[in-house]
Amino acid sequence: MPPFSVVSDRDGLPRIILTEPCGSSAEILLYGGQVVSWKNERREELLFMSSKAVHKAPKAIRGGLPICFPQFGNLGSLERHGFARNRMWEIDSSPSPLSPANNQSTVDLILKSTEEDLRTWPRSFELRLRISLSAGKLTLIPRVRNTDNKAFAFTFAIRNYLSVSDISEVRVEGLETLDYFDNLMKRERFTEQADAITFDGEIDRVYLSTPTKIAIIDHEKKRTFVLRKEGLPDAGVWNPWDKKAKALPDFGDDEYKTMLCIDSAAIESQIVLKPCEEWRGRQELSTVSSSYCSGQLDPRKVLYGFN
Repeated sequence: MPPFSVVSDRDGLPRIILTEPCGSSAEILLYGGQVVSWKNERREELLFMSSKAVHKAPKAIRGGLPICFPQFGNLGSLERHGFARNRMWEIDSSPSPLSPANNQSTVDLILKSTEEDLRTWPRSFELRLRISLSAGKLTLIPRVRNTDNKAFAFTFAIRNYLSVSDISEVRVEGLETLDYFDNLMKRERFTEQADAITFDGEIDRVYLSTPTKIAIIDHEKKRTFVLRKEGLPDAGVWNPWDKKAKALPDFGDDEYKTMLCIDSAAIESQIVLKPCEEWRGRQELSTVSSSYCSGQLDPRKVLYGFN
């Protein structure tokens, strides 16, 4: 029995379903290699997906966990956030050197450079992504291998569109005192002064040299997302707020209130690979229920463990 099932969704796109014994599930499209749903054991959706998301090539899908490769944002000559998020990926039958996934809830995907991609980005590569589901946790392991005869450089991000109850009641811990680029201020560099990031307007930042662990605390839902990452030193933080949301064709006017996008990224310093070299990153998203009221959180417990 395979560790996952494949169905065709209403748009005819192949969709992979992962399940695990405690009842949580994840759904991944081969289009973009993109996780589009992650539900906990109570069947509550943990990821944000815009009601206006376009599920047709060549558009990227607004929501879930898009993969940005080989370029983040407009930091280069390619289309915004690169092309990996709007290509058809394949199931990877030989994910070496990772051991084959023989548990019930892992899938390995692969994207290889096409003739079309080589015209716009003339570098031969293999991009692999392992997605694993366990109780309360979703893990992504991206890998890029240089299959070219010359070195190349790239930027990379996993964008995490998280579902929240009310953005004005959310706080992010773990990015305080760090430097960030503010994309609303022509990428000017600032230092975060606040004890925690809270939200009362549009935000579009890239925090630099971030810790391996970031907490996104949703007071109203009494739920904390914990984001752990390796090989992805930067963290994007994005919410369009009301004016930008109205201007985005694939985003509902009021949907900014129930989402927050946090990226695990390698942006400031490009990743450089020589021929045959492979880069590997890792991201782990988990949820912990938080029974505290607003203002009574000990952030050290969230960031450094509950022991």
